[in-house]
Amino acid sequence: MNEDAASIIGWTEDGSERTSRWQSENGAPPPRVVRIVNDSTTADVAYKMATIGEALLWRGDYNNARQLLTAMTRRVPAAKHLPDASGAERFHLHRQYQARRARVLGMLLVELDSDVRLDLGRAPDVRAAVTDALGPDAAPCVLSLRELLGMVGAHEWRRKGVFVPALDASIHPHYGVFSPVRGEYVRLVADAPLPDTDRAFDIGTGSGVLAAVLARRGVTSVVATDKDPRSVACARANIDALGYADRVEVVQADIFPSGRAGLIVCNPPWIPTKPTSGIEHAVYDPGSRMLKSFLSRLRGHLTPDGEAWLVVSDLAELLELVTRADLLTAIDAAGLVVVGRTDTTPTHSRVSDSSDVLHEARSRETTSLWRLRAR
Repeated sequence: MNEDAASIIGWTEDGSERTSRWQSENGAPPPRVVRIVNDSTTADVAYKMATIGEALLWRGDYNNARQLLTAMTRRVPAAKHLPDASGAERFHLHRQYQARRARVLGMLLVELDSDVRLDLGRAPDVRAAVTDALGPDAAPCVLSLRELLGMVGAHEWRRKGVFVPALDASIHPHYGVFSPVRGEYVRLVADAPLPDTDRAFDIGTGSGVLAAVLARRGVTSVVATDKDPRSVACARANIDALGYADRVEVVQADIFPSGRAGLIVCNPPWIPTKPTSGIEHAVYDPGSRMLKSFLSRLRGHLTPDGEAWLVVSDLAELLELVTRADLLTAIDAAGLVVVGRTDTTPTHSRVSDSSDVLHEARSRETTSLWRLRAR
């Protein structure tokens, strides 16, 4: 199937053949079988259809569609706890479970018309949320209700913002950009002894929060990089709103910008496996590509007396996906030495969620700021 054909979804409605553009954040192909459903469709029927790969294009009341999705969610079997499995086995089984669950629940579809509106009873105006997520050129499409709800939720996060104590201000994350809700890595960067430097790099800036923290701490010139266009746009908007545009430059780059800096900060993805959506790139990195590339190229971008701050969780170690020796070997091979380390304990809700199949590892997670210098 060519790319154009893969982006089109088709179905039969009222005796006529219909098509529309298919929208999927994770790049899933359009369902092969699409059934028209409405308020008379029961959750049992909907769930059964979804589990056999039949998509349900909703033509009823919007609030009823949300209730149906909730009812379908309740019918998904809970993830199995396997106390005798290794951490890596539990993690991979959990990822498989998440993928199956997302696939089934993603079968409830809605259609956006030529004005990217929902032509459904009691439907909210989703145009702002959709254009925030897909850009001003957002076009008519069919997408999963879950994806649309994600856009609406992200729009609210962007509008309200996330208060960051280290900035005494809010960061406004965009759709598909990791939100700074895990405050431990921000606190580490806000509290670490600042080297005597007037130039810093923030590698993989995301929302721009760490670049803003460095500017607030007095660094006179910060270059923040990210390879994701959404993150670059998000970081620029946040830096402008916070009043740091005269000190922080945001550029699109794969890892490093040109030149050298006396301080280089990086909070890379910490789980070495494949992401399934754009936002997961902030957490999942196959084979730790970004971390390894950052370390191997770091000396070439540090000033002679410069220092790097590597901020990373040990969750992948606790899940037995990597070892501490892997990290230390990569640091040594890059011609770097560890001159200090500060640890902190995450406080996010999953730490205390005993129903999480990965709870045993999450409850022991530590986030560390490793201070590195050239050997």
